[in-house]
Amino acid sequence: MKTTDKIYNQADFETANVFGTGNPNTAFAAYFTGNSYLNPLTEMGKAPVFLANVSFEPGCRNNWHIHRAAEGGGQILICTAGEGWYQEEGKAPVSLRPGMVVVIPPNVRHWHGAKADSWFSHIAFEAPGRELSNEWCEPVTDEEYGCLAAQEGSRK
Repeated sequence: MKTTDKIYNQADFETANVFGTGNPNTAFAAYFTGNSYLNPLTEMGKAPVFLANVSFEPGCRNNWHIHRAAEGGGQILICTAGEGWYQEEGKAPVSLRPGMVVVIPPNVRHWHGAKADSWFSHIAFEAPGRELSNEWCEPVTDEEYGCLAAQEGSRK
């Protein structure tokens, strides 16, 4: 049984990341700690939904954020390569590996990103709805994030 899907170097990640790393995610860089990359899989406005492969270098994570919706909405993450974290406010963090699917309800404060020692990617799907917006909040602190690696190490 495989115990890890961690990918330590970028060359191995490029091979495993079947949907492609894409370009530096400069448009949203202010909402990330570390470097992320975006590879659109559908063209906005030409497909009924927008899908993108989002890649994170080791230690990269997005800020706490909320996908607001008056009706419908939310986000779905399909993990594709490496290992990462997902956490909803007030809940324990979830360790992410390829093949896992995370359904994020609308109006739930959360964050996601790579583990400290692994590249990570997921396909992001923004669920259709009414009165959709994204509210970016404060960064996940180094202290909050550092506790995850310590917790993971203590479980081994």
